Amino acid sequence: VQLVESGGGLVKPGESLRLSCAATESVFSFKVMAWYRQAPGKQRELVASIAAGGPNIYYSDSVKGRFTISRDMAKNLYLQMNSLEPEDTAIYYCYGHRGVAYWGQGTQVTVSS
Repeated sequence: VQLVESGGGLVKPGESLRLSCAATESVFSFKVMAWYRQAPGKQRELVASIAAGGPNIYYSDSVKGRFTISRDMAKNLYLQMNSLEPEDTAIYYCYGHRGVAYWGQGTQVTVSS
C-alpha cells in the first residue's frame, strides 16, 4: 500500500490550497484516513480524520471551520484548506490505517506574505 500526497506549495495568508492523497487501494479499505502535519521543531499533530464506516469526521480546533477533509469513491483523500494562516505552515502527511498504519512522504505547505 502506498499513499502519495500532492498539492502543497507557497501561498499568502488568507489564500487556499487543496491537498490530495492518492492511495494504491480503495480509500474504503482503510478503517480510518487522516491528515497530519508537522511544523519545524514541533511534534506531528492530527489535523483531520475520516472513518470508513460512516460520517465520523474529526477536526482539530486549530483548523475547524477552515479545513475540510473529504474522499472520493475511489482511491483519493483530500484536504481543502481555506483562510490559511502562517501557523498552518508545516509538512502535511496522509495517513491510513487498515490493521497496519501507512504514511505518505509528506507535502510542504508554506503560508507567508
